[in-house]
Amino acid sequence: MQLDLTADPVDLTAALVDIPSVSRDEQVIADAVESALREQTGLEVIRNGNAVLARTNLGRGSRVMLAGHLDTVPIADNVPSRRDGDVLHGCGTVDMKSGDAVFLHLAASIAEPVHDLTLIFYDCEEIASEFNGLGRIERELPEWLTADLAVLGEPTGGYIEAGCQGTLRARLTATGVRAHSARSWLGDNAIHKLGAVLDRLASYSPRSVDIDGCGYREGLSAVRIEGGVAGNVVPDAAAVDVNFRFAPDRAVDQAIAHVREVFDGLDVGFEITDSAAGALPGLSAPAAQSLITAAGGQVRAKYGWTDVSRFAALGVPAVNYGPGDPNLAHKRDERVPVAQITEVAAVLGGYLRGAPLHTAESIT
Repeated sequence: MQLDLTADPVDLTAALVDIPSVSRDEQVIADAVESALREQTGLEVIRNGNAVLARTNLGRGSRVMLAGHLDTVPIADNVPSRRDGDVLHGCGTVDMKSGDAVFLHLAASIAEPVHDLTLIFYDCEEIASEFNGLGRIERELPEWLTADLAVLGEPTGGYIEAGCQGTLRARLTATGVRAHSARSWLGDNAIHKLGAVLDRLASYSPRSVDIDGCGYREGLSAVRIEGGVAGNVVPDAAAVDVNFRFAPDRAVDQAIAHVREVFDGLDVGFEITDSAAGALPGLSAPAAQSLITAAGGQVRAKYGWTDVSRFAALGVPAVNYGPGDPNLAHKRDERVPVAQITEVAAVLGGYLRGAPLHTAESIT
């Protein structure tokens, strides 16, 4: 499929949605993006697996990176796209092909940006972090990830969403003695021992913290529970997986220590199964300040973990900014108001052109 990057970004979003690209199956969409970017003048373009990278080398005094993932969660009868009045429906309309479409459109339509541009379109963001294409680029092509500001096109409803929460998962395990349930007194029920874990979670009071004017609320939740052998057996093993979403002022080791403290004294095993640091807002960077002003000062904290954390770890200030309500991401009825796509394209376009600052009205 041939993509027209000069087309209206709404139409370009629909074209991207119409190319299925579930994680690990991004070759077709990466081929289309690569071909379209190679048609543009003034761009250095390279391919890394199913990631496509492009940049200008105009000698500007600053560089802005626009980064977006090409993959989606599994399709749920929502491809191809469908336009219903002022709303575009389809898998990836929110997360995050509308953001990709805006970035691709800007790459083709801005001949003289005031910042040099780097564009990163990468694979496997929606699955385990070990497969994330941005991580592979960091390992193999680190020179491509230097910038004065990174803008990740995650859905934010047209707001600048600063930083991101950190996340960790822990598995708490209980052991007992197996027995026939008709003679349960001969056993020791491992599932029952997890009741104390659930009690701690039910009574947990999450912390809220303000960082650079952005309010981050933490959360500690049970997300999976396992146990049981058969309908007539007292189980001798059970486990609960717990997810902690923490504010970016906590380091990972501090977050782990906090979760250990919550469950201190319980007769359960404790193992960290996954963790990723958050990202501080980074709003003091001059390039970030200019973008915030261009967006009409609409800034809020990012709830959830995103790849801005990877940029923050590299010392690159990063924000999330894209069309779409993040609460609709991954849903069967995923959809985006076309006005948000147009608005984000206008704000970023003005920012990159150095045009008079855009004063956005409330974005619907």
